[in-house]
Amino acid sequence: MTWHEFLARADRLSPDLGWAELLPAVLAGLATILLLRVGLSLLVRRLRALSARTRTTVDDHLVGVLERTNAALIWITGLLVGLKMLPLDDRWHDRVGQLWFAVVALQLGLWGQEAVARLLQSYQQRHGGGAALSASATLLGWGARGAVWVVVVLAVLSNLGVNITAFVASLGIGGIAVALAVQNILSDLFASLAIAVDKPFEVGDSITVGDVTGTVERVGLKTTRIRSLGGEQIVMSNAELLKRTVANFKRLQTRRVLFSFGITYDATADEVAGVPPLVQQLIEADPLLEYVRAHFKGFGQNALNFEVVYRVKDPSYDVYMDRQQALNLALMRALQARGLNFAYVSNTLQVVGLPGSGGRSGPQPDAPDIVPQPAG
Repeated sequence: MTWHEFLARADRLSPDLGWAELLPAVLAGLATILLLRVGLSLLVRRLRALSARTRTTVDDHLVGVLERTNAALIWITGLLVGLKMLPLDDRWHDRVGQLWFAVVALQLGLWGQEAVARLLQSYQQRHGGGAALSASATLLGWGARGAVWVVVVLAVLSNLGVNITAFVASLGIGGIAVALAVQNILSDLFASLAIAVDKPFEVGDSITVGDVTGTVERVGLKTTRIRSLGGEQIVMSNAELLKRTVANFKRLQTRRVLFSFGITYDATADEVAGVPPLVQQLIEADPLLEYVRAHFKGFGQNALNFEVVYRVKDPSYDVYMDRQQALNLALMRALQARGLNFAYVSNTLQVVGLPGSGGRSGPQPDAPDIVPQPAG
């Protein structure tokens, strides 16, 4: 097709219009553009003034979304309004209607994209940010924006008369296949997002997971690295880590301590009754300790057993060990001063009598001395 043939065909398709039809259409289009721009500007200004007087961030996000209104789409809207006023045939009106749908869908897509970005940014700020949360939010943002534009494109194609049923089915099958292929990676990814948001632990916390105890060094998208007490680095999957019970020692405010000791059976009842008040006095003398209880628990096989419970006001493990050592030494000195002894596992043999000794124990007076003879 030559250039002249193209111009001739376009002239045949275009309606024969005069200024009487064109001028009102042009004025209507310009008025629409002016009205949309002025109205949008006034609306944004009012919402911004309202957001300055409120504590909620919803109006701030709404202002940001409205500011993403595309100027080119406003001009296209004015053009479509003008075309709608022209005396065109049905074929042109159908095309204008399809363009209307495409313009609205594109603008909704832009607003949706901005809304997703602002929601994720607000979520990061509310939960303190962090590398894991930032990376997870970035990936989720990509996924959400991709989903928005896929919906927009499918809606526009469907409005243009394209059969999208097979395309949607193929997307569903492909999505299922991809999800099955990367399900472990996705589970770890969402687990890292859960760790970043819920914060059961943070970098630098001392935790115990199963039989692993150490300090958290890094929380990644797939794994968490823990420096164990032995010095080696333990790498754990985020999904497997969240399936276990995590003990976080950094968040201790006070440390509850239970310990037991026993004294020998040669103590009298009054001496036993005086041991719990003695322990209470020793604990209350330490400003870092809080007394809870001390009791004579029961009769053991080799000892009279006592059970003591107290709290250490400092969560540090080193402080706990220092105060426990000081309490142990003070308890030893106090019991020694009262003539009481700690019990230990021992066996005592009491000889009541030997056969032929008349019930008497010990050596017999007429027993001959046994003198060793020299060899030879």
